[in-house]
Formats: sequence, structure tokens, C-alpha cells
Amino acid sequence: MGIVLASSSPRRIELLSNLNLEFKVLKSEIDENVNNKDEPFITAVSLSLQKALDVASRVDKDDIVIGADTIVVFEGEILGKPNDEKQAYDTLKKLSGKYHTVVTGISIIRLSDNKKITDYVSTSVKMKELDSEKIKRYIQTKEPMDKAGAYGIQGYGALLVEKIDGDYFNVVGLPLAKLEENLYRHFNINII
Repeated sequence: MGIVLASSSPRRIELLSNLNLEFKVLKSEIDENVNNKDEPFITAVSLSLQKALDVASRVDKDDIVIGADTIVVFEGEILGKPNDEKQAYDTLKKLSGKYHTVVTGISIIRLSDNKKITDYVSTSVKMKELDSEKIKRYIQTKEPMDKAGAYGIQGYGALLVEKIDGDYFNVVGLPLAKLEENLYRHFNINII
């Protein structure tokens, strides 16, 4: 039995590594296009489960597979990863001075006993008022290009955030406390 992270996200890999857990990484091959008609938590959990199931089909049935998906929601709209610099600019301009919600769905599965656990965490984030020049300078760092909502709170993006209400690690992409709670409760894995 091993633990497999169904993600190639450097942020998720780093967060899980910081817990001194031994795990393998295997990227899921699912289509991550979202349906804006579903509730955000349903979308995040559904994508995390699809990722975990995809990877679980390619590893040992006794392995515990962790899938996660993080989405950013503003005024009911799911804001994905920007396709280009203009989309990153437009997203950050939209978020400027306002609250948005970051939702991460997590799924933990083990096929040998057909155990599937899903959960999610929501965190409210308020951005500072951002002028056009600051947004352009941030985009020049290339940091926003692979992140939902076009910012990374663990990097330069921290300078754009006024405050967060909730789990910081959720905003980074993996709510560690919720993950640990589910690993212990459902799979008897103690991290500490």
C-alpha cells in the first residue's frame, strides 16, 4: 500500500512533501473543463474525484490515491487558469478590491475496498485595489499563468491580497488540515 498524489501541481507536491509523507506522483489525464451551472463545491469535488479515479485505474488497487482540484469563484462565475496575458489581466482587474471564494475539492480513494471519500474547503479572499501597472508587473512575473484566478498566494500574488478568511493552504491548492482529518478518520493514517 502506498499513497499516490493524482496531480503534477508543484504547489500540491510541495505541500504534501512538507508533511514528510512518502508518496508517488502521477498526473491525471482528465479534461478539466468546468460546467458553470453546477455549484462551485460540486464542480471542485467532481473534478477531484475524476482525477483520483483516473489515477487509481493505473496504480495498485491497495494504493490510496489523493485527488484535488481548486477553483476560484467570483460573483457565481468560476474563474479558471488564464489562457493568455489579456485573460490574466481581465481576471485580476475583476477581482481588484473585491472578495472572491477559493474552493478546493479533495477525493481520497482506495479501490481494493471501494472506499471513496470526498470533501471540500472554501476560503474567502479579498484582493487589494490593484492599479493597471501593478497588474501588468505581476503578469510579467509569469506567476498567474498556471493558476486558477490568475494569482498564486504563496508567491508574488501574496502582495495582491488584502486578507483571507479561512484556510491559507486551501488557497495554495491543498487544504492540509482537511486532508489529514480524512486520511486519519477513513484510512487510519496518522501524519502526526
